[in-house]
Amino acid sequence: MHARSGQVEGVRPAYGGAALTSIIPTLVGGQPAPDSAAWLPPAITDASAVVLLVLDGFGWNALETHRASLPRLGAMEGGPITTVVPSTTSAALTSLSTGLAPSQHGVVGFRMRVDGGVLNVLSWRRSDGRHAPDPFSVQRHPAFAGRPVPVITKSEFSTTGFTEAHLRGVRFVGWRAVSTLVEHARRLVDSGEKFVYSYYPGVDSVAHQFGLLDEYFREELVFVDDLVGRMLDALPQSAALVVTSDHGQVHFGREGQIELRAVAPLVEDYAGDGRFRYLYARRGAVNELCAEARREYGEQAWVWSREQVLDEGWLGPGPVTGGVRRRIGDVVLAAREPVAFVDPTLPGEAQLLAGHGSITPDEMLIPFVAARGTRP
Repeated sequence: MHARSGQVEGVRPAYGGAALTSIIPTLVGGQPAPDSAAWLPPAITDASAVVLLVLDGFGWNALETHRASLPRLGAMEGGPITTVVPSTTSAALTSLSTGLAPSQHGVVGFRMRVDGGVLNVLSWRRSDGRHAPDPFSVQRHPAFAGRPVPVITKSEFSTTGFTEAHLRGVRFVGWRAVSTLVEHARRLVDSGEKFVYSYYPGVDSVAHQFGLLDEYFREELVFVDDLVGRMLDALPQSAALVVTSDHGQVHFGREGQIELRAVAPLVEDYAGDGRFRYLYARRGAVNELCAEARREYGEQAWVWSREQVLDEGWLGPGPVTGGVRRRIGDVVLAAREPVAFVDPTLPGEAQLLAGHGSITPDEMLIPFVAARGTRP
């Protein structure tokens, strides 16, 4: 499960096993993970319905660190599983919904090069201002094994390109107030739905803005624990609530932000995340960029060539199509220390105090826990 570099261990994603990619094939349809009996919480067994609650940015280590303040979450059965690489929302949520690794579905980062330009997957906009690609041309695989699963998520996401890319064909149920998320789940289960997907982004948003060391983050986790409690109270005892996430977080603060001046003359485009930075080399400069990146950042990051990332299976197993291959940077900086490699073309990144994307345990390990509802 682990690969060592220097004195820090990176977590290898357990594709095909106890990983984010196995959740939907095991719970909804497809090819269940062969070892699922070892990591599926007992509360799921024989449940009349399952509500999956995805808490964006809520890593397993955050649950462990704050367990004393999280009575409802702390009492749930289960343990950690791995997310995908890169450990970022766009790649992970697409892997969750499709059951495929990033190398298979093609959403390989928060930002990635597509058709000669850098696409911001979450906003579905290109950095050069040109028309963004059709979501189907970027990610063609069906969500939830092609079943029209009800998905409870923020109303503002209903018409985004990313929603079309990773939730194509679902029954969209929008919420604007968190209380309605709970009520939507209750009504859907009571109407006979066997599987409901729900999504809450608050932990990730608070972590990015305030970091992990401030009371804002702890209070957000306490709020989430109350949300979980309300969900459990709203569901009948025959139904199970399953809580998971897309990734965890690493705090780096202002002092951990690294500018990429040393390699800038060799870089044509930047993409990815601060903790999983894609560098696309200028023509003829791939080898020089890789060597310079290792010299400058090798103590703070795993520095990989595109071929190394793919050959070692970090983004998933099996062969990778040429179109997906070109989306990955020629050089990848996967942060090992609590730092972020700031994209000079995306100044807003410098405002973030915590982030994710790399292969450290804080980012890679996510909860997969469950409990039965409490409503008689």
